Amino acid sequence: MRTVVCIIGLTLFNCATRAQIATSLAPEVREYVKVDAPVVALVHARLIDGTGSAARDQQTVVIREGKILFVGRDGDPPLPRDARVLDMNGRTVIPGLIDMHGHMFYTAGNVFTKDGKLAAGGITLNEMVYSYPRLYLASGVTAVRTTGSIEPYTDLNLKKWIDEGMIPGPKMDVTSPYLEGPGTMFPQIHELTSPEDARKTVAYWAGEGVTSFKAYMNITRAQLKAAIDEAHRRNLKVTGHLCSVTSREAADLGIDNLEHGPLVVDTELVANKIPDKCPPFADMLAAQANADVNGSVAQQIMRDLIEHHVAVTSTLSVYELDIPSHLPLRKEVLDAMLPESLISYLTLRNNAGKDPHWLMRFQKEMQWERAFYKAGGTLLAGSDPTAVGYVVGGDLAGYGFQRELELLVEAGFTPLEAIHIATAGNAAFLGQSERMGTIAPGKQADLVVINGDPSTTISDIEKVETVFKDGVGYDPAKLQQAVRGMVGLR
Repeated sequence: MRTVVCIIGLTLFNCATRAQIATSLAPEVREYVKVDAPVVALVHARLIDGTGSAARDQQTVVIREGKILFVGRDGDPPLPRDARVLDMNGRTVIPGLIDMHGHMFYTAGNVFTKDGKLAAGGITLNEMVYSYPRLYLASGVTAVRTTGSIEPYTDLNLKKWIDEGMIPGPKMDVTSPYLEGPGTMFPQIHELTSPEDARKTVAYWAGEGVTSFKAYMNITRAQLKAAIDEAHRRNLKVTGHLCSVTSREAADLGIDNLEHGPLVVDTELVANKIPDKCPPFADMLAAQANADVNGSVAQQIMRDLIEHHVAVTSTLSVYELDIPSHLPLRKEVLDAMLPESLISYLTLRNNAGKDPHWLMRFQKEMQWERAFYKAGGTLLAGSDPTAVGYVVGGDLAGYGFQRELELLVEAGFTPLEAIHIATAGNAAFLGQSERMGTIAPGKQADLVVINGDPSTTISDIEKVETVFKDGVGYDPAKLQQAVRGMVGLR
């Protein structure tokens, strides 16, 4: 057997393909495989290549040993004699989806006080080692950034086992544990005590193999600056879901990416905000809901983020959870949940969405993201499938990312723009454009076969028929069936 040596931290997904070729898939993975041949030809396909260009009909994609060999019109040139030929008539082939705000954990439960407030240490998070890798892959997500880890060694081992073909799942950019300051609501998260603590934490986890970092709500400006400097010294990027630090402050400090968007998280909109302090949530919600998307503050945030080349990750699907009237119930999502988790979700869903501020800020965030993109901002797409919030559940791995694309279209993006953001755009931010994100010769054969046409009907993104990762085609139905009733447990 050929020995494969992976240099951790230099390239995020470089080792995955090499390891997959060098080792055979374990029986636990092979049971989900429906297409496995040295050469595969997808013919008569409708092709969305991820560049943003129009869909092309009557296309052929030839895969050889895990990579794309040829893309072009049917019959030109003749197919390799040894190819396994698959007729894609009525199907669309798109690049593998890349979720830029994934996680491998899910909320086990929230504990509230008698007056309805979240209790101290009231959120406990469970790692979904079994269900989430399978759900990502079943939904067409072939790569994911974990964007905040609760069990970092678990995530690092998951990546290793997936790369080695031991378990099915997407390629992973493993993000650090949350870089959080005092006042966290999560008992599983370390609270930074100083800028030096932030620097040492980044250095330690970079040494352990994480390839990105995430700052969280209560971090101070000094701690954030130290973390950014240490990460950049190692050519690694930092993103953040911030509260104590505003978006513009973070941009000035050199942050690379901000999660969720300013109309749902930025505290600069709150009057009389205290530096390095997270305002009360009620004040944040009201300020964001009543913000003027075209007003001076929202527009200045936009200009500063563009000027500093700070990307924004859209996660509309997780904020839709707070508006049950807007969120359709999807059978596959409900079937995947542990019965106790399902009951919790449906109960909280029934009681949520009474305050009109939730819908107001959601709609304004949609408007801001569209304007940001049109103005030249770098918009990424993610899902945040953790169920952390007032409504626990609904936004699960993979399914939530499909919903994110549908919501981008509702926000005013074309289906082709949404797919471009979720593939080529996300790959570019990760520095992986040469390997993934578009369908072109020489790239990894990460492809999704859809029984429909998402270029005209974005909801067809849910009709995943086959998912190719490194040229191996997986059966979504078998992957989904394997995790029925498990989300919330494992």
